[in-house]
Amino acid sequence: MKSILIIGLGDFGHYLCRDLAGLKNDIMVVDQDETAIEDLQDLVSDSLIADCTRENVLKKIGVSDFDICFVCISGNFQSSLEITSLLKDLGAKYVVSMVRSEVHAKFLLRNGADEVIHPNRGAAMRAAVKYNNDHIFDYIDLKDGYSIYEITPLKEWVGRTILSSDIRAKHNMYIIGIISANGQTNFMPDPQTLIREGDHLMVLAHRDTIDRMMRKLR
Repeated sequence: MKSILIIGLGDFGHYLCRDLAGLKNDIMVVDQDETAIEDLQDLVSDSLIADCTRENVLKKIGVSDFDICFVCISGNFQSSLEITSLLKDLGAKYVVSMVRSEVHAKFLLRNGADEVIHPNRGAAMRAAVKYNNDHIFDYIDLKDGYSIYEITPLKEWVGRTILSSDIRAKHNMYIIGIISANGQTNFMPDPQTLIREGDHLMVLAHRDTIDRMMRKLR
């Protein structure tokens, strides 16, 4: 479970809040519009009606206490930029900001954002899964509970081949790619491929399988 701050509750902020709450995270939401928060009260641990472009508001919230701060301001890039910059100035650990264009992304990344997200329904769920766990680096939803995940390998797999690790039989998980520490990707790797420390595995698996694995990695 992570401590998460979401600023801005348009459609994307709502989707993100619901998905992160479904993953059992501790969430605080902030918006200037009281009606934007009403339907989320049962999902969050705290909420605030306030203008986060004001530094004293963010100081009151204590942004450095959160694992991740999301800036989901829609329709006002200036406010998004100001809030992103203030969050970082006040010690926020990790700031993820919503963007509408590549130009906006460049400005936000130069002014405090650690990462940016282009908003849509799929992106909200993908972000929720990704930022919910430090060992999941990317995620593509398929159907019937199955997805493709980019994950950290278990320690017991490191230094062994895919075949000798017996990952498919033991975990009902299929390795479809290995991303090395230098960023090179080996798609459909040979069963004799060695799993090295620092590798990321691209796996096809059911969410229940991934949940069990992530508990081992915590």
